[in-house]
Amino acid sequence: MEPTLVIRGGTLVDGTGAPPYDADIALSGDRIAAIGRNLSIPRGVEVIEAKGRLVTPGFVDIHTHYDAQATWTSKILSSSLHGVTTALLGNCGVGFAPCRPEHRDMLVALMEGVEDLPEVVLTEGLPWNWESFPDYLDALDSRPYDMDIAAQVPHAALRVHVMGRRGFEREPATEADRAEMARLAREGIAAGALGFSTSRAIAHKTLAGEPTPTLGAAEIELAEIGRALGGGWLQVISDFDDPAEEEWERLTRVVRLAGRPMTFSLLQRESRPDFWRWLLDRVSEANAEGIRVTGQVMGRPVGLMFGWELSQHPFLTRAGYREVAHLPIDQRVAALRDPARRARILAEQTEDPALRSRLNNYARIYRLTPDYEPPPEASVLETARREGRDPEDLCYDWMLEEDGRAILNRPLLNYADGNLDAIREMVTHPHTLLGLGDGGAHVGYICDASAPTHLLTHWVRDRARGGRLPVEFAVKRLSADNAHAIGLRDRGFLKSGLKADLNIIDFETLSLHRPEMRYDLPAGGKRLVQGATGYDATIVSGAVTRRHGEETGALSGKLVRGTRA
Repeated sequence: MEPTLVIRGGTLVDGTGAPPYDADIALSGDRIAAIGRNLSIPRGVEVIEAKGRLVTPGFVDIHTHYDAQATWTSKILSSSLHGVTTALLGNCGVGFAPCRPEHRDMLVALMEGVEDLPEVVLTEGLPWNWESFPDYLDALDSRPYDMDIAAQVPHAALRVHVMGRRGFEREPATEADRAEMARLAREGIAAGALGFSTSRAIAHKTLAGEPTPTLGAAEIELAEIGRALGGGWLQVISDFDDPAEEEWERLTRVVRLAGRPMTFSLLQRESRPDFWRWLLDRVSEANAEGIRVTGQVMGRPVGLMFGWELSQHPFLTRAGYREVAHLPIDQRVAALRDPARRARILAEQTEDPALRSRLNNYARIYRLTPDYEPPPEASVLETARREGRDPEDLCYDWMLEEDGRAILNRPLLNYADGNLDAIREMVTHPHTLLGLGDGGAHVGYICDASAPTHLLTHWVRDRARGGRLPVEFAVKRLSADNAHAIGLRDRGFLKSGLKADLNIIDFETLSLHRPEMRYDLPAGGKRLVQGATGYDATIVSGAVTRRHGEETGALSGKLVRGTRA
């Protein structure tokens, strides 16, 4: 194959876990054509000089919620800013297909509550040029993207499509209901879905407090759907509170009956700081018995970002703040600087105990820094003690910095010990996968789609509070491990004949940007976007889609239908 692009002199981290090595890599169309030293380069072929740069496979993000965004834009932000070249949609059992016209409001309300996508954004943005799941895939397939995307069949949409209001209100499915859900799930896999997703999490509910339709779905319902799939995996989120042993046994029985692998969200909770180890022990036992189960983990704390411009902060529910919350940010900040209003807000309280624990735990609120591993003494509480101040007064001031656009960090999960040692154990376990970035969701207060860059900067290069990870291990986790877990064996490695998805990275300068609020969603909706410096180029299907952080205009990504050999 004649090359169309040559990357010369880079240090290849090839996705296999092998040590880095120096070589050229030639691309031909959308494939890797050759890898070797001093490759012959025909006259006129574009050359990217990569001496001193890492060359990696494109990263695969297996946990995103771009289900809506991908219907109205070709740019999959923030994931495409962080070396991601393939993203999997349709996680946590929520999505928009299949869907009858009369059920649209229910799915919109569910996505608004579960994934923090405002109803007005979805109502204005979704084109609804589909009804069945195959129709939805056709709609996605009609648009080019700045990366490849793939989809899963969401359980909540199936339930509502088949059962209507009965499904939304979590009534037990009849035998006929189950058979139809199973048929539609298999139809989705046949049309190109890479899996089936469901949620059993109590926190997943509409803004009105209605639980997700799949909460507590009967084992027989899950088993019959799983058994019908014929391909793909089962993606599950569960609280494991039922009690844990019964829920674990229930899910592993479903996996046995379905004959499909299962992945589930694995996180460290403040309320049960060691429970994740119990789950990992069960994962190891299951795999030893031939039951394919992986825990999906995050390489940094999962939490909230606080700020006056964001959707969450410690003073969110207080009347003194609510009176000005509707104002444009500059006017809002001016009002918040008023001494009388400030005194009133600080004198009020967050009434709801659960919200108070979430929003006003000042021992667990920090300035947002690129390493996401702040020491205890950096918290609002400890800083206030040293300065002889009230923590709320200090927190108020911290958020007023940067013209009122400062961002604070409130880790909720994976930070019970005040460090990332637990995460290191999760990430290095043989039966875990890296995911849970939630790109496209929680757009007003979370921006974890930047996690791939954080893994490389913090865990490989910069961590000072504990052990680091080899770059070859980190790249393998971000690329080949995730690609193969979802059945895409045509990518994830730098190898001749495989798909030409690559990153060229200036590792010395690689760094995260401060998240910024943009008001570019439909209806002027806001979302946090976090960029990075250090990606010299991201290449999708042989075309350079981003160069030095800037779009090239190339949209060489597309919908991936089905698994790849």
